Amino acid sequence: MLRWLTGAQINPGWPATLGPLITQAGAVTLRPVKLRDAKSWSELRIANQNTLLPWEPTGIGSWAERHHPSAWPPLFSVLRSEAKRGTVLPFVIELDGTYVGQLTVGNIQRGAVRSAWIGYWVDSRHVGQGIATAAVALGVDHCFGPVGLHRLDATVQPANVASQAVLTKIGFRREGLLERYMDVNKRWRDHILFALTAEEVVGSAAETLVRAGRASFH
Repeated sequence: MLRWLTGAQINPGWPATLGPLITQAGAVTLRPVKLRDAKSWSELRIANQNTLLPWEPTGIGSWAERHHPSAWPPLFSVLRSEAKRGTVLPFVIELDGTYVGQLTVGNIQRGAVRSAWIGYWVDSRHVGQGIATAAVALGVDHCFGPVGLHRLDATVQPANVASQAVLTKIGFRREGLLERYMDVNKRWRDHILFALTAEEVVGSAAETLVRAGRASFH
């Protein structure tokens, strides 16, 4: 059994494969990132530049340079290291076994807070099919279960209506507006803060989607 050890810095609930949760598009699962994801990651990120660039933090260099396959190994190394330290949970979102996006839980805090943020992206060809919603539900249940967290935050730009809908379907509530919160696409952008605590989830987040007819377990 995994447990929290300050010296060994073991991350409870990591590594883990979560799901499946069945959507209209197929079976959605979450699995840990792998070094061999370089090609899939690069191809999807470059193909989705126009849909991802407006929402993601400003980076150094061109989009193509930042997402060349050679950029993945050092990024993977950081993600794996932080996962082992217990500060990050980096997942790949799979649809019927195919890489279609990522979900990351970051800035994991322990002690009296036990909180983190959650973020995600999905290939634009699969937007609107319930994949991101299912993935976030799986992530929420994992965080409030094996990982032992109490609160999850998510920040979304006001114009990103689709992402707000994903969070709302799972039960996240709006807490306020963070003005000029993040440097995105070379400008300081306002973000809406959404939050969810363990007490607000009835049964599980996955069950919330099943009860609403948005997903099933088989």
